[in-house]
Amino acid sequence: MHWLIAALLGVVQGLTEFLPVSSTAHLLIGARLLRFDDPGGVFTVMIQLGSILAVMWLYRVKIFHVLRGLPSDADARHFVLMIVVAFLPAAVAGALFSGFVKRVLYTTPAVIAATFIVGGIVMLIVERNRPEPTVLNADHTSLSRALAIGSCQVLALVPGVSRSGATIVGGMLMGLDRPAAAEFSFFLAMPTMAAAFAHDLIEVRHHLSTARAVEIAIGFVMAFIASALVVRPFLAVVRRTGFVPFAWYRILAGVVLLAVLALGWL
Repeated sequence: MHWLIAALLGVVQGLTEFLPVSSTAHLLIGARLLRFDDPGGVFTVMIQLGSILAVMWLYRVKIFHVLRGLPSDADARHFVLMIVVAFLPAAVAGALFSGFVKRVLYTTPAVIAATFIVGGIVMLIVERNRPEPTVLNADHTSLSRALAIGSCQVLALVPGVSRSGATIVGGMLMGLDRPAAAEFSFFLAMPTMAAAFAHDLIEVRHHLSTARAVEIAIGFVMAFIASALVVRPFLAVVRRTGFVPFAWYRILAGVVLLAVLALGWL
């Protein structure tokens, strides 16, 4: 039964990591509903690596092209600098506030419900009133725009906000079209999630044990597969219909979670 739950949570992690719906919130709620015991958050930390590796695999050609071009290609150097600039605000904020966020906000489901709803409303407003896109390729994002998008990513420290949601909304506000904003979010996810994984792994290292190795391996593999399968369809949906379906999903999920909390079921 534990292996089945581990597989299910791995799928949840993989499906929600790159959608603007907050994987952290879904994992926290899912673990509560399934009564999954995760001492020190080891399982949650380790399966995130599956999602990181999945997006790196999907964009492996791009990554190798950029790395190969660093010595001689100005576009490759701009791409790396753009991602570094966007990454820095969340890195600083995470170092300063992650402890408080995990101690207080991660244990408060009402915060998740509220951020689900508010995030969905913000997404609807931005979809309706966003500026005319001037950046059609994520690679062409200026450093000032990258910094602004990275600053939006800081909001994702709060569970329920969604890292991808914050960066996608920030990208659209900065003049990126929908697919470019989504792809920028994927590129920014690589260093952000890798740094978060390394930080969390150091914190939970004392809880690592061979006894849970099978659960972690199952969750990791399922997270990798689910993430690898969801990215391309997600971009197709974004090109066709935008982010409105995800916004309404967030609002509905927040309302349902508030009702469940009011009834004392969670």
